[in-house]
Amino acid sequence: MKKFLLSFKSLRRSQYLFSKATLLLALFLLINTKFSFAQQAIQGIVTDGTNPIAGATISITGTSRSTSTDVDGKFSLSTTRESGEIVISYVGYDVEKVNFSSGTTDIGTISLKQSAQSLDEVIVQIGSGLIDLAKDRKTPIAVSTISTTEIQQKAGNQEFPELLKNTPSVYVAGQAGGYGDSRIIVRGFDQTNTAFLLNGQPINGMEDGNMYWSNWSGLADVANALQIQRGLGSSKLAISSVGGTVNIVTKSTDLTRGGFAQALIGNNNYQKTTLAYNTGLSENGWAASIMLTNWAGDGYNKGTRGNGQNYFFSLGYKPNEKHAFNFLIFGAPQKHDQNFTKSISSYLQNGKRYNTNYGFLGGDYLSERTNYYHKPVVNLNWDFNIDEKSTLSTVAYASWGRGGGTGNWGSSSAKKYTPSGHIDFNAIKTNNEAIEGGIGDFNNGAYAIRASVNNHAWYGLVSNFNRQINENLTYNLGLDVRTYKGTHYRMLTNLMGLTGWHINDNMQYPNGYNVTETFSINPWKALTNSVDNNQKVDYDYDERITYGGLFGQIEYSNEDFSAFLQGALSNQSHVRWDRFQYTKENEKSEKVNNIGYNIKGGLSYNITENHVIFGNTGYYSRQPYHDNIYLNFGNDVNPLTSNEKIFGVEFGYKFISTFFSANLNAYRTSWKDRVTTTSDTNDDGQLIYTNNSGLSQLHQGLELDFVAKPLPKLDLRGFASIGDWKYDDNALQRTYDESLNLLSEEVTDVKGGKVGDAAQTTFGLGVAYRITSSLSVDADYRNYSNLYADVVTKDNIKLPNYDLVDAGLNYRISFNKTALNLRLNVNNIFDRVYLSEMTSARPVEEGTETYKGINTSNNVFFGNGTTWNFGMKFSF
Repeated sequence: MKKFLLSFKSLRRSQYLFSKATLLLALFLLINTKFSFAQQAIQGIVTDGTNPIAGATISITGTSRSTSTDVDGKFSLSTTRESGEIVISYVGYDVEKVNFSSGTTDIGTISLKQSAQSLDEVIVQIGSGLIDLAKDRKTPIAVSTISTTEIQQKAGNQEFPELLKNTPSVYVAGQAGGYGDSRIIVRGFDQTNTAFLLNGQPINGMEDGNMYWSNWSGLADVANALQIQRGLGSSKLAISSVGGTVNIVTKSTDLTRGGFAQALIGNNNYQKTTLAYNTGLSENGWAASIMLTNWAGDGYNKGTRGNGQNYFFSLGYKPNEKHAFNFLIFGAPQKHDQNFTKSISSYLQNGKRYNTNYGFLGGDYLSERTNYYHKPVVNLNWDFNIDEKSTLSTVAYASWGRGGGTGNWGSSSAKKYTPSGHIDFNAIKTNNEAIEGGIGDFNNGAYAIRASVNNHAWYGLVSNFNRQINENLTYNLGLDVRTYKGTHYRMLTNLMGLTGWHINDNMQYPNGYNVTETFSINPWKALTNSVDNNQKVDYDYDERITYGGLFGQIEYSNEDFSAFLQGALSNQSHVRWDRFQYTKENEKSEKVNNIGYNIKGGLSYNITENHVIFGNTGYYSRQPYHDNIYLNFGNDVNPLTSNEKIFGVEFGYKFISTFFSANLNAYRTSWKDRVTTTSDTNDDGQLIYTNNSGLSQLHQGLELDFVAKPLPKLDLRGFASIGDWKYDDNALQRTYDESLNLLSEEVTDVKGGKVGDAAQTTFGLGVAYRITSSLSVDADYRNYSNLYADVVTKDNIKLPNYDLVDAGLNYRISFNKTALNLRLNVNNIFDRVYLSEMTSARPVEEGTETYKGINTSNNVFFGNGTTWNFGMKFSF
């Protein structure tokens, strides 16, 4: 995809050309369709009390007719009915219903009230029966919701997980690693134990449960709503929401014709341009939406450059009241250079942005560590209103991930550094060119750059049947099936002056072979890379994971009381093929099947209109991840793996009023037979993986969050969380080198040790003030304490406390049916210097140097200093 930039001087012409091109697509879709004209048009304006709301959904009860408000909050909806009811809804706001008749076609201005803490109700255009968004005062769980407006305003050049940083018990780490390397920790549980759902479908990696946000770099551009359900959550799927469930709802096909052009700039040469257009909904029920984005930046830390594109296309069809279909494709090809944790002493010597992973070759910048990936995702949704009391929602989905990450290939002594601490690629190439015959191996001091490739093909289907038994009682039944094929190998990307590399440890090539081909790490080309087996190095294996689950839920609710009971049963099978460590006759492993299940339930009671109490509890028996089933990344089945056992209980209180609302939650989660894997660098700069199995953990704590509106133009919000997260038993600890060779194995005493990687105590306060109808300012303050190293150990090390302040300024100019929105974000506005995470736990001993009480030999990330972004969005 070619890069595109849009200047204001050519905006109108670009808008015209882009509109015409997209309209041609719409015309193609609408060939032979016939339009009918209604007898009257219902008109009105939707606001939040001060500002117009663009994108609010307007529908007529009992019909398939619907539309959306424009940039000025206006709407017009044709109907043949002489009277009826209009329903107005928008993410994060209470639903409003207004009656109309033939004499009241202009219903005037409707002011929506912001929901106290979550979604009171939301009309989702696609997959409504699959997306388990919690409804405030009804769903008995702890929940926080990020509205569309907040996503659009505050995302900027931040990582997607950072949109959740102003909610209780959430910690975001890894930002210093590079674009897309952020991680989110909820109630002390990492991403492998927090469920992430995209339009109701699970997107955690099936091998290890991980989330790689670099693969989803365009989510902020297409997200319509973001909700985090802390704890067990309300999802009906057979997923293990140990820390919580994050529901991401994307845009679907927009119902109103129009679009936008957006340009964004930020610190360290960040640039991003986005174009979007919607054809609008035709009388025959067709509509299409498209969005394209291009971005690039140098990264906050040295040697963390990145660039990529995002594309989104949605085609909707609603033939009648019973059926609605939507086809969606979304992808975010990207490439970014990476930074790893280093010793505090090296940062103090070379600066807080120091990075040892890059250098220069012939005067040109070159990174040894580059992540590249392209993961197109395709959805086909079908919503079927069977009758007045029954609905069926189904999504068939597929994704094809292609890419990996680069690193050095050769003995550690082959890597050379300049006096400034950068990789000396010129000296490396000179050394390689002096090797006789030009063929490198691990014994002759050769060096090359390889890529660890992680490809996959993932297909799945989720279907949910909902039946309303009576006014108060409903039940759901559904299935969740997935099949996943992963392919993993290493290939060379740069021979650095060599003519080849000799491989002699591949069991299927006993005479060895020379690798002479190199392969591109362009994320677009990665989709079609084809590497022969005798051009692979180090490892080469596949894995097949097949999953099938059934789930059910029954729910009772009336004006004062609600209760639900959920259950799920699933089977997961695993098999792997290893073409490097085994002969062809023995390359296939034993097939392993594991049964898992969960059951959970909750109660909510409205004591009065303002006071609500709730509680929930649940038990999970979760199958081990694929990477823990087979020993030492081979075909031998690990006899020590067993289902992880999680028991959680939670109680809460909600106070709700017009001007102030608050939630207080208490939780306790017990987790047995857990497996964790962390990474760190040794003294030679090589990655070392540490795996702990048989762990038991106990996480408990209190959470408070509130929103207040003391003045019509002033909004306040705040949160606080106090956690006590500890290991509750010993662990079997194994360490591996970067080539997955086992280095050591021992039982370690970790009972009573603090769980690290996230601050156990947090609090924050946010304020937003509308100066005029066009101008507003906002700021957020957060404090983090009781943050421990990301190490499984009994005597963990606590990092210094720190606090941060972010601020934003928003200005909106309205024209005739168009608008220009300007937004400035400044994060860590006071340039606070702090340690955001630590991956080792070396204590202070006599004679050791320290930094804020921490041994300077410990490997850390310093958090990012002041960052900023400024965006201009023209909507038409």
